[in-house]
Amino acid sequence: MADVLKYGDHVHLQNGYNSWKGGYLDTNGHADGSSGGKYGVSTAESASRGKGTGTWEVLSAEGKANGTEVTSGDIIYLRNLYGGDGGYLDTNGHAPAPNEYEVLTSPGRDRAAGTGRWRVFADSSTTDDNKVRHGDVVRLLNGYNDWRGGFLDTCHQGPEAGLYGVSTSFYSDRGKGTGQWKFSKATA
Repeated sequence: MADVLKYGDHVHLQNGYNSWKGGYLDTNGHADGSSGGKYGVSTAESASRGKGTGTWEVLSAEGKANGTEVTSGDIIYLRNLYGGDGGYLDTNGHAPAPNEYEVLTSPGRDRAAGTGRWRVFADSSTTDDNKVRHGDVVRLLNGYNDWRGGFLDTCHQGPEAGLYGVSTSFYSDRGKGTGQWKFSKATA
């Protein structure tokens, strides 16, 4: 049985597009400073494109202590570990059609109300205990605009050194795995 995801874990997030070839969630390039963003976000072919760029720390947005198990429906922050602090995964500005909001990292947990909060929904797990395990298929809903920030999604070609762009979608799985993600323990 796979390990249960815990707060404080360092993880990689793999995207399900194209039979799980959608890449790994990754920081890539500086964000426009006027937007309040820190780094751009895309997917990369490798979970370790650069030191820490594809590694994320799972933190509770509900005050749960590190070491506590994550359950489906929990609200989390994802902090990137590039350079020791690559910022928090955040919605920021409108995305090109067909998606809703751009995704960047920001220096703080919530750049604006709910922009850095993500509700984790597991499709299923190896047991019926509501716990999220490494390897479970999950979807991540953004808390902006009273939980109408959209689901984390891959869409369009990514930037140089990136695979796909990352934004949010009104659909939980806009295109055959684009909204599906799996957590795995970080290797470094």
